[in-house]
Amino acid sequence: MSDDKIKINRTRLLCEFIRLTSFDSESFNEKRISEYLKVKLKELGLKVETDTVGDLLKEISPGLTGTTSNIYATLKGNKNIPPILFSAHMDTVKPGNGKKAVIRQDGKITSKGNTVLGADDVSGLVSIIEALTVIKENKINTGDIEIVLTVAEEPYCVGSRYLLYDKIKSKEGYVLDLNGSVGRAALAAPSILSISIKVNGKSAHAGFSPEQGINALSIAAGALANLKTGHVYEDVTVNFGTIIGGTGKNIVPETVEIEGEIRSLEHEKAIAETEKIKTEFERFAREYGGSVEVTVTEQLHSYRVIKERNVVKRFIKAAREAERCIKPECIDTFGGSDANRLNKNGIETIVLACGMENCHSTGEYTSIEELEKSTELTLRLMTAD
Repeated sequence: MSDDKIKINRTRLLCEFIRLTSFDSESFNEKRISEYLKVKLKELGLKVETDTVGDLLKEISPGLTGTTSNIYATLKGNKNIPPILFSAHMDTVKPGNGKKAVIRQDGKITSKGNTVLGADDVSGLVSIIEALTVIKENKINTGDIEIVLTVAEEPYCVGSRYLLYDKIKSKEGYVLDLNGSVGRAALAAPSILSISIKVNGKSAHAGFSPEQGINALSIAAGALANLKTGHVYEDVTVNFGTIIGGTGKNIVPETVEIEGEIRSLEHEKAIAETEKIKTEFERFAREYGGSVEVTVTEQLHSYRVIKERNVVKRFIKAAREAERCIKPECIDTFGGSDANRLNKNGIETIVLACGMENCHSTGEYTSIEELEKSTELTLRLMTAD
């Protein structure tokens, strides 16, 4: 693609960003933004389909009313050029209702301060939409471009768990969903394992007969005190996030339930760390005469794409050739994304930064300049031979 065909419309891009961030689209409430995006993609000439994940999620959680399905869209192109996948997610974290984008004089875009902005992941969505619009306007030759927009990505990528991967023909792809300046790309991401620990003791009156009880909280406290958290190794993190237990101040607590997670760039190391945690809790339970029940759930599986792979080389080339200054930077990340599932299902995928900063907070922001850079990079990747 020659530079004279790059005609990103700044005003249109910004208006689309404002429009998409205005939707209430917290996880499991993406129906309105999904309906809008389906119409938009059809107007751009893409074939648009959905799956039945929305119905499945409603079966699992009958209280859900605003959830919907993943979107699959294809712009048909030159069959001699391999197809390529681009993906972003439609949901936001809380507080995400009543969002309003505020354009500052210096080009910075923020929320009003009482909600997230929603740049995570509207920055990715608008980059894809504007790039497709430029391709249509200029009748640029491409291969098939596949678009996958997912629901419920924020809670451990629920939507992509149920993707119909046989619908996707691309062998390589890009997920636009990374915090930081445009030009950053995550080539590796961790396995994320959730761990649930139920400590069983025995209740008794804390005043009259405490010796007849087995204090589940003491078991849990002893085990937790002996376990390292945070970065236990350079590439392994452990965190215990919630603890619930006991029924009264004057009752020896019979049960305590603890929730945590383990992350590692090497899946086997994450598994090994869960075994250490289980062993430590079992040891303290035996000493006190109690027991533990440990459940480990794989939320996401780690991946690593080496720099020599075509999907990485294409990204680096597109960034270096961009009209706007985009410096390519390849990193590892400790955050999960839909790329974890795409890689696990045989689609070699890396995650691209799209200019969103301070994500998952009311201080989230992006800028007009970063949105333009993200769109240009996306356009160049879509049109690369």
